[in-house]
Amino acid sequence: MNGSAAGGGLSIRIVPSIAAFTEAEWSAFSGASRDNRETPYNPFVSFDFLNILEESGCAVRKTGWQGHHLRLEDAGGAVLGAVPCYAKSHSQGEYVFDHGWADAFERAGGSYYPKLQASVPFTPATGPRLLVSRNADPAAVKAALAQGLRQVAETVGVSSAHVTFAQKGDMAALEGAGFLARTDQQFHFFNEGYSTYDDFLATLASRKRKALKKERREALAGGIAIDWLTGSDLTEKVWDDFFTFYMDTGGRKWGRPYLNRKFFSLVGERMADDVLLVMAKRDGRYIAGAINFIGSDTLYGRNWGCIEDHPFLHFEVCYHQAIDFAIAKGLKVVEAGAQGEHKLARGYRPVTTQSAHFIAHAGLRQAVADYLRRERREVEHMAEYLDEHGPFRRGELQQADFRPVSERSSSTTD
Repeated sequence: MNGSAAGGGLSIRIVPSIAAFTEAEWSAFSGASRDNRETPYNPFVSFDFLNILEESGCAVRKTGWQGHHLRLEDAGGAVLGAVPCYAKSHSQGEYVFDHGWADAFERAGGSYYPKLQASVPFTPATGPRLLVSRNADPAAVKAALAQGLRQVAETVGVSSAHVTFAQKGDMAALEGAGFLARTDQQFHFFNEGYSTYDDFLATLASRKRKALKKERREALAGGIAIDWLTGSDLTEKVWDDFFTFYMDTGGRKWGRPYLNRKFFSLVGERMADDVLLVMAKRDGRYIAGAINFIGSDTLYGRNWGCIEDHPFLHFEVCYHQAIDFAIAKGLKVVEAGAQGEHKLARGYRPVTTQSAHFIAHAGLRQAVADYLRRERREVEHMAEYLDEHGPFRRGELQQADFRPVSERSSSTTD
């Protein structure tokens, strides 16, 4: 849809590719560039990351992710904001599950697909979704983008529009435009100014400290060593090894790896300094690894894989090493991906994530609203329970700041 009115002399244009923006236009958006020091850098909403997903063929029409990005312009054609958005023919690769909604609507005779998905494909990490250009009015632009997304959904006739892993300021604008709020839970590590891993361990109950020390020793038994690879360390041979791990785990556990080999080559070519590969080596060859992306204050854990099974190696490579790196580099948060209550015992804390959903059909909208009210209560109760049963000493638990990332001043763009 081109030239859709957004009010106040603003207009929304729909473009099929991130490449329809210039890098300069995109880099001016909130959180999208390290050069924009006004907001924390989130590598997943950078021009390079989103463009690589399309250029590699991972997030394109053929895979069910047709670019439908919103571009907000003023009367003179200057870009004030954007929403990375896709027309979806399925609900895979999103990590906020709406399969039940789709099934119910289609059993009632409706067509749930296509739908609009405002998100970073295959990436369950909180970040800006209503992107505001530098020097624009954030509140006004976010309100226009939220209303524009709803208008686009209504105009093109899709069943719904979904904004997943959104930040607090984006949620306020979306709820103001009539979107329904949804919550879920992840587990994040918060670096409370630790100088060493032992400083962090000192905040845990004695029994938990001993358990983690033993776990880490056993993970590296048998001559396993760990390498941190970033920047120029990320050779094509390293990517070959990691891709083997990724495909093995994806094929066995999930059945459908979303990222192809070209994606990793392009990331290594254009975003090497934003990437940390934690690689485990035994007998002179790599046997396991995890890919992380590095923001200005957050380490984002993403994919893991291995070709040899060793006790506790997954926990070491994905969770303990991420904490080590965050402490060494002064990063404030480690986001360890979707789900996983096993992360709690390893020092990660429950955090509430948020998403917003516009449902066009009145009957489905009411049913979803009722469901979400119950779900939010369940998520809140589970968070309270996990807080009480975490590994931290009681005094440390009371002092630490583990509010949702979107509410911590160090990690929000508001």
